[in-house]
Amino acid sequence: MMPKHHPDEATLLSYAAGSLTSGARLLMECHLARCEHCQARVREAEQLGGQLLETLQISPMAAMSEQALFALLDEPENQPEQSDVKNRPVSASDGRSYDVSDKQEQKPDWLPEWANALLPWVNKDTSWQRVAPGISQIRLQDDSFSRDKAVRLLRIAPGTCMPGHGHSGSELTLILQGSYSDETGRFCEGDVADLDPDIKHQPIADRDQDCICLIVTDAPLRFDGWVPRLMQPFFGL
Repeated sequence: MMPKHHPDEATLLSYAAGSLTSGARLLMECHLARCEHCQARVREAEQLGGQLLETLQISPMAAMSEQALFALLDEPENQPEQSDVKNRPVSASDGRSYDVSDKQEQKPDWLPEWANALLPWVNKDTSWQRVAPGISQIRLQDDSFSRDKAVRLLRIAPGTCMPGHGHSGSELTLILQGSYSDETGRFCEGDVADLDPDIKHQPIADRDQDCICLIVTDAPLRFDGWVPRLMQPFFGL
């Protein structure tokens, strides 16, 4: 089943333009390997970006809104031919391509094939750090993540309710396994939650299996209760 929740248009445009942080780009590479809808949107944005560079000055291009750009993309004459977005070599967060064939034996059971871009950071022996009852994490460490507040994998036990929180900045969440529900909907494998500071939510993992997510934030979370706020400095949340 194809994902039902996708990054917003501004995020897709930023990915096509190469302006996302390394952590967000890593998350997008995983989602694009799973999502044909977003593959097509990125192809369209890349083709239109090339056309604009050839025909427009920088100032009018900068003034064009994301909505106007995607309105142009939706016009039939602007539909691109198929390109290699889906079949690009998997790359690390610094843009270097690598061969995942020699890493397959070390691949964790919970990591889907379409998220092989995470293999430089995790293997079957990578340990989870307990954050709270039913919640554990793996923080992905890389010099290229310096523009990200945190790049982490979060594992939520079945039926576990996350602390309610808002966001000081943006938060991208990609579901690798399982599912969860919150005030914005139900998110399953391959779905992306693209949240801004206006969103406040409390995810609850479904009861059938662990929910494992890749989460990229550019600012600290804003927790509701005093206990999560007290824990926040220790776990970098």
